[in-house]
Amino acid sequence: MLDSADYTPRLKAAYKDTIRGAMKEEFGYANDMQIPRLDKIVLNIGCGRAAVKDSKKAKSAVEDLSTIAGQHAVMTIAKNSIAGFRVREGMPMGAKVTLRGDRMFEFLDRLITVAMPRIRDFRGVKPSFDGRGNFATGLKEHIVFPEIDFDKVDENWGMDIVITTNAKTDAEAKSLLKHFNMPFNA
Repeated sequence: MLDSADYTPRLKAAYKDTIRGAMKEEFGYANDMQIPRLDKIVLNIGCGRAAVKDSKKAKSAVEDLSTIAGQHAVMTIAKNSIAGFRVREGMPMGAKVTLRGDRMFEFLDRLITVAMPRIRDFRGVKPSFDGRGNFATGLKEHIVFPEIDFDKVDENWGMDIVITTNAKTDAEAKSLLKHFNMPFNA
């Protein structure tokens, strides 16, 4: 029987054992604290027009995102009323969750090794960094994760994924994610 105190996620162990040394050699860091590391992963589902018509759709998105992330997701609400979109202040509009620590490494592992290969006509992700070492990507369907039961899904949601690192440049962040086997297409 596996003791949870002794368990270390696969990517976390790989980061400690091999990735840190490879990054230090590649960029010539003088100190181990200069080596970039993952800070957090933020997942977001926006329900859009479905939530305007039926507020239960946002609750469904929260449940699905909680299942994918392994921790409870928070419902997002509209801050302002927008008459053209029939949105009222305080309306539920989607779900979000922030992952840190072991759950972050477990999610990244499932994203790269299980979910992305299940995407239809997948040729890799576009390297879209923000200039400060953070990476953002999206999925058109949340059902690529094996935790989601196809029979119980009432609607396919798009999903935003933001991977935040403490890297100073985009090149360092891209190298870090490449060491984690992120499938970049360019």
